[in-house]
Amino acid sequence: MDERHESPPADPVQPAIVDDERKGCVLLVEDDRSVRRYLEVTLQRAGYEVIAASDGLEAMKLAQSSAIDAVVTDAVMPHLSGQQLARFVRRDAKLAFVPIVLLTGQENKTAAGAPDDLIDAFLRGRHVLVSSRPD
Repeated sequence: MDERHESPPADPVQPAIVDDERKGCVLLVEDDRSVRRYLEVTLQRAGYEVIAASDGLEAMKLAQSSAIDAVVTDAVMPHLSGQQLARFVRRDAKLAFVPIVLLTGQENKTAAGAPDDLIDAFLRGRHVLVSSRPD
């Protein structure tokens, strides 16, 4: 009797790569729903817990009521801009040292309209324009 051992067929769908180690909680602020969802999934796959807000005002409330480790915010949003949100975060004693990344379509940090001591990094597309805050 010829007994054959066959390996199970290969799974045609590759599983998503997910980092099981949690790296912290990111407050993600983006008014464009599809961009917000894309960034949320990307950050989650990288191992971050994500709290998402659709505008700066909602983000202010979430920042005060949640334990966050970083803020990633769009620059231009309704109700409260990314720069205004950054000012709020920097003035709050509990949040003052939370890193802030500003997402912008502007060519440089001056055009983005935020002083050096307000934003930790500016992202335009896939490029970091400035990483300016000293530790």
